[in-house]
Amino acid sequence: MEQLKSCGVLVFRGEPIESFLLMKHTRRYDLPKGHVDPGETEIECALRELLEETGIAEADLALDPRFRFTTSYLVRSKRHGGEWCEKTLVMFLGRLVRPVEIRPTEHPDFVWTPWSPPHQIQRETIDPLLAAVEMFFEK
Repeated sequence: MEQLKSCGVLVFRGEPIESFLLMKHTRRYDLPKGHVDPGETEIECALRELLEETGIAEADLALDPRFRFTTSYLVRSKRHGGEWCEKTLVMFLGRLVRPVEIRPTEHPDFVWTPWSPPHQIQRETIDPLLAAVEMFFEK
């Protein structure tokens, strides 16, 4: 089975967390993330995808070096002719350090979602990520 990897950054505002950024599709929410390019590290991929999809640059964030979330699941890949592939998602955590104008390029819109755990947004990836962030901050 083909292996895919995507990386991204969960961006939040406030300390403690007040809200976090989700990208809006027509019928669902998503995270700012994307596939790793050859020769690219996970964090390089995550920061590149964040900039491409939102306009948020590395200098706009304080990345938490202690947080790294990983999950795997099966997807039908357009890149592989609709075949089932195992996809690994790696997410990092970043707090905005200054106001930034969000400029979505690959999604119709975005939303700043209030931090009010437990969250029930998307069972496969977003909810487990947010649960891990909640546990991380409770330490």
